[in-house]
Amino acid sequence: MKIVAVRAYLKKMALKKPYTIAYNTFSDVALAFLEIELANGMIGYGSGSPAEEVVGETTEQTVANLNTSFVSNLVGRDIRQFQQIIFESNLQFPHLPGTLAAIDIALHDAFGKFLGVSIASFYGQKMNALPTSMTIGIKGVDATLEEAKEYAAMGFKVFKVKTGMDVQEDIERIKALYTFFGKDYTIRVDANQGYDLDQLKLFLDATSTYPLELIEQPLPVGQEQNLLELSVEQRKNLTADEALKDPQAALQLATVEKPFGIYNIKLMKCGGLLGAKEIATIAQYADIDLFWGCNDESIISITAALHMAYACPNTKYIDLDGSFDLMEDLVTGGFEVKAGCLVINNAPGFGFTKI
Repeated sequence: MKIVAVRAYLKKMALKKPYTIAYNTFSDVALAFLEIELANGMIGYGSGSPAEEVVGETTEQTVANLNTSFVSNLVGRDIRQFQQIIFESNLQFPHLPGTLAAIDIALHDAFGKFLGVSIASFYGQKMNALPTSMTIGIKGVDATLEEAKEYAAMGFKVFKVKTGMDVQEDIERIKALYTFFGKDYTIRVDANQGYDLDQLKLFLDATSTYPLELIEQPLPVGQEQNLLELSVEQRKNLTADEALKDPQAALQLATVEKPFGIYNIKLMKCGGLLGAKEIATIAQYADIDLFWGCNDESIISITAALHMAYACPNTKYIDLDGSFDLMEDLVTGGFEVKAGCLVINNAPGFGFTKI
């Protein structure tokens, strides 16, 4: 089945409410979209939402790349060659994961629709549903509790708390959450590179009586070896995020003395499903659990991440709440939220519908 048209464009979307992390505050997001149309009228949808401060690519660059002759020359190619096209795209756009993710996702969606199967089924679905965490930005203790209560009222029981600006206030926020919600709720922490080693040790000691599920990227990228000063037990729940951009980084971090016991895979860091699958395979053989994360993203890329996450046997955690933050989206469907868990619908491709 031939590709007959490709279309790429940028849409800026407001967030329902601004939020703050260790190095920035966000109130809106620009998303890149790619449509790949087949001769039978089926359309595959892809989206790119790279974090410039992490991968060095802006969404404006993503859209410019998607409007180059390389992408327009996909017209006439056979969708059954989608993996070869993704390989060629990696050669054309090295170190541009937002661009690669949009192409990869759109090709997967079009191929799945052509074949009549979901992408999770194509790769071999290993699980049906996991609870997603809901992210709470950096804010005061009272505001943190209020937002957590809102999520709890919606049926979510896993909170991911952004930290890294004031370690003492971070400790107080964690204490307040556990005091109010108790053991029936799960708390994760994302420091976004906001601590130095002494601050991390202070945070770990002060929260040692609380069953924190995991802590994402506590130290700045490049300081991973400093984590080896911590015990094996402490490192087991540390999660590589900004330091884990591609399969090469996954290999480097999978040393005998692993600084991280968990890998956070984001399609917008590794360039789509095939890059994610390579990282997942490395992690599987290194006995490292998978945690699938996101930026502020469309349902398109969130659903794509869910499909690959559920096709990997070492997936243990998901934090795929990015589309919940958007005031609008390009598509609907793809997955449902059931008791705080994300459940894909297994329709062909990624199963969403353009609005």
